[in-house]
Amino acid sequence: MSLLWKPRELMRTARALRAAGVLGLNTRNADYILPVNHRRNYPLVDDKLKTKTLAAEHGLNTPELYATIRYGAETRMLADLAARHQDFVVKPASGSGGDGIIVVKGRIGDSLRLADRSTMSLEELAYHIKIALTGVFSLGGQPDKVLIEYCVQFDPVFEPIAFQGVPDIRIIAYKGVPVMAMVRLPTRQSGGKANLHQGAIGAGIDLASGRTLTAVHRNGVVDTHPDTHARVTGVEIPRFDRMLEIASRCNAMTGLGYVGVDLVIDRELGPLMLELNARPGLAIQIANRTGLGLRLRAVDEQRVYERPQAERIEFARTHFAAT
Repeated sequence: MSLLWKPRELMRTARALRAAGVLGLNTRNADYILPVNHRRNYPLVDDKLKTKTLAAEHGLNTPELYATIRYGAETRMLADLAARHQDFVVKPASGSGGDGIIVVKGRIGDSLRLADRSTMSLEELAYHIKIALTGVFSLGGQPDKVLIEYCVQFDPVFEPIAFQGVPDIRIIAYKGVPVMAMVRLPTRQSGGKANLHQGAIGAGIDLASGRTLTAVHRNGVVDTHPDTHARVTGVEIPRFDRMLEIASRCNAMTGLGYVGVDLVIDRELGPLMLELNARPGLAIQIANRTGLGLRLRAVDEQRVYERPQAERIEFARTHFAAT
């Protein structure tokens, strides 16, 4: 019989998850996000243009911004932009979950070649941008603006384990302490996007060594990439120390005590901060096979947030290392 009909077994399962420190949505929101993430600071991370401006003010590198489109008539500049840049990314400033993002990776005749190897005309891209401006991809459905920016050329270490897209690294930072990390790897199923809900792979990262741990794809644990068949566990993430430093700065930078920091590694430019999230998902716990709750409580109980940045990072590497 399904556990749906066995309340006692459900209660035992729930208690076991809590004992393991697995954080649920309600607990995350009530005990961590609401107390330390004030609403007035949300626009700094919900609007990607504001995030890029804030990052520049604090000396953090982000992908170069080529153009910002606020009105439909401004799409007339696309032909000139496409003539100057073979590769670029189009994204709604207030979009979420990767919706509305177009990645251009070159030309096929007069058409734009997209990351998934399909094609799109400049007229079709202009129409897509005009639709995005209405807010169809944005949080709350409010009118939006569209950013066109540098297309990251990912580090060669990811070539065997990323399918037609750019992998990214998410680090959860709590009160200036990196507490958990994973790398999200694009697949054919995800359309080349590093989005777990669309079918990307999520692999936990050991904070001490920077090596990938358990990898999950949809509802199962995997060792290899479904498209390239390369092993996705045991991969050493380059420049991981630098990414921990960036993540640890983002709480104070945004005024948010609990934040998801998304980064990419460019083969020439190194780590770049892609965007921030005030409500990062909880699937990162599955990829790491451990709960966030115990780590968050350790930060609070030992008042790690009062220490200098280097000591906060060292605490994370020592206390939150994979076992």
